[in-house]
Amino acid sequence: MTRTSTDILISGGGVAGLSAAAAFGTAGFNVICVDPSPPVTSDTAEGADLRSTAFLHPSIPVLQDAGLWARLEPHAAALQVMRIIDAGGAVAEPRLTRDFNAAELSDLPFGWNLPNWLLRREMVARLAELPNVDFRPGVATSRLMTRESEALVALSDGAQIRARMVIGADGRDSPVRQALGIPVRTLRYGQKALAFAVSHPVPHDNVSTEIHRSGGPFTLVPLPDRESKPRSAVVWMDTGPAVARLQALAVADFEAEMNARSCHILGPLTLDSRLTVWPIIAQIASRMAGERCALMAEAAHVVPPIGAQGLNMSLADLTVLLDLARAAPDDIGSARMLDAYHRKRHWEVQARVSGIDALNRASMMGAQPLRDLRATALNALYSAAPVRRVLMKAGLGLR
Repeated sequence: MTRTSTDILISGGGVAGLSAAAAFGTAGFNVICVDPSPPVTSDTAEGADLRSTAFLHPSIPVLQDAGLWARLEPHAAALQVMRIIDAGGAVAEPRLTRDFNAAELSDLPFGWNLPNWLLRREMVARLAELPNVDFRPGVATSRLMTRESEALVALSDGAQIRARMVIGADGRDSPVRQALGIPVRTLRYGQKALAFAVSHPVPHDNVSTEIHRSGGPFTLVPLPDRESKPRSAVVWMDTGPAVARLQALAVADFEAEMNARSCHILGPLTLDSRLTVWPIIAQIASRMAGERCALMAEAAHVVPPIGAQGLNMSLADLTVLLDLARAAPDDIGSARMLDAYHRKRHWEVQARVSGIDALNRASMMGAQPLRDLRATALNALYSAAPVRRVLMKAGLGLR
């Protein structure tokens, strides 16, 4: 069978893989992107990803260079304030509220939030504009062989690809990572997350709010208004049994519990989508690269959805890979380039996974003395302005 040659084969057509395809395609590289599942690009379609993604402002340049941000910005809701509410007292009501305001750092908001299904819609449309990008939805990577000069990839439709570099952006169970024999370390919490959208009478005012009590945070992230109604995306983390119980409730009963957990900060919340459930783990690969292959996004690292870190870590991976490829396009996929990628990213990824793991464990605290300790620590960290600014810069990935 004839083999098709390309500069880059991207295994994985989620938000990270589509971003990489657009970025490398816009930079002039020939790209093939495959994913076993066609992207769901409507919020009402079966299988739609109802989570949302916050792009922190350091991630925007790579989206601009890829021709994506002009498509995404009109649909985005700004995140000006990150608000943390501790409701861990004896009664489920706010007892400590602290605002981290982007105005302390710059004129820009922390970031912008968009629904994941909409991201896929706009990213697929961008790929269609690029003649050097071949997007193949419904096609999986079935076999990977590498040698010093190239990678040979067999696809599920029988096609064979010769690539100078393979990018594994194919999720936490990455076939590319497994083919390379790269082990992972996984941390489990016994948690799951409910993701859904709500409408509410009180405007969110571009404030993203995490409410902490026990089991995990209840997070409200701004979405654009719909039919003049303020809307937010919700991620509600709790233990697996607690989430299963919530998911089984009738809508009226679910809304009652949702409103109690939200402490009514935006008025009565009305469920505005179906519920989706996602397992919560932390995971990190022992290496970010192998022969002729780079790992990025959840193939390399998985974190709980706290502080809008997940996809922004993925776009930091993409930024480093793209910079290395642009600096030496004839060297793409070489051992020298991929070793440099691993060195530049792995230490920072390890540190960020460890930090988010600690934050998630703190958010899960159930015993009253530990919840009191968490509130005391939050207040102490917030009260020192230099520490507060350092924490905000760290969250954005700024030095």
